[in-house]
Amino acid sequence: MPLDTFLSFFSICALIAISPGPDNIFVLLQTALYGYRVGFVIVLGLMSGIIFHTLLVTLGVAALLKASATAFTLLKFIGAAYLLYLAYLTFKARPISLPNTVPSSKPTNSRLSLWQYYRRGIFMNITNPKVSLFFLAFFPQFTYSTEIPVSQQMLSLSGVFVLATFVVFNSIVIFSAYFGRILRQSPRAQLILNWITIVVFCGLALRLLLG
Repeated sequence: MPLDTFLSFFSICALIAISPGPDNIFVLLQTALYGYRVGFVIVLGLMSGIIFHTLLVTLGVAALLKASATAFTLLKFIGAAYLLYLAYLTFKARPISLPNTVPSSKPTNSRLSLWQYYRRGIFMNITNPKVSLFFLAFFPQFTYSTEIPVSQQMLSLSGVFVLATFVVFNSIVIFSAYFGRILRQSPRAQLILNWITIVVFCGLALRLLLG
């Protein structure tokens, strides 16, 4: 990949990753509540979901989703239902209390393991059909060679997208974990953040359904 293509594509991907959306809002709120390790694991799950979407686009399945209103609508309903399920889990969550000197290293608020948070990140991403359609419309504009198969170029571009998103999302994790330590010492602040999370999840579900 030419350097100018890499730099321009990386910059655009970083701007896309930092713009408000379901994934980065999810990372921000979950890290603030449960600590940087949970946030980092969720980011890994989201990256796995992005790789899944990339394979869909490369194999042409995303074109089928674009052509089939039924398949697209079904996946939207699944994604919206999962967001509402996350809102319900947040509603059931209770404030946690942590020592002032020890940052959160485990999901102490519930019985969820890091593996479960990883799976949650994957499902959060793969149930959003707009990701595949975005790749399908966005990536071909940055193909850079007439000699290399388009599928290989798409994979290269997806690698750059994953790298840019990983950097941005982990920056969000670091930022959110720092201020989250303060929030986790205040049950009242946690309740407020929980309700903000519920509203955000419900809003994202509605946006996904109506989009």
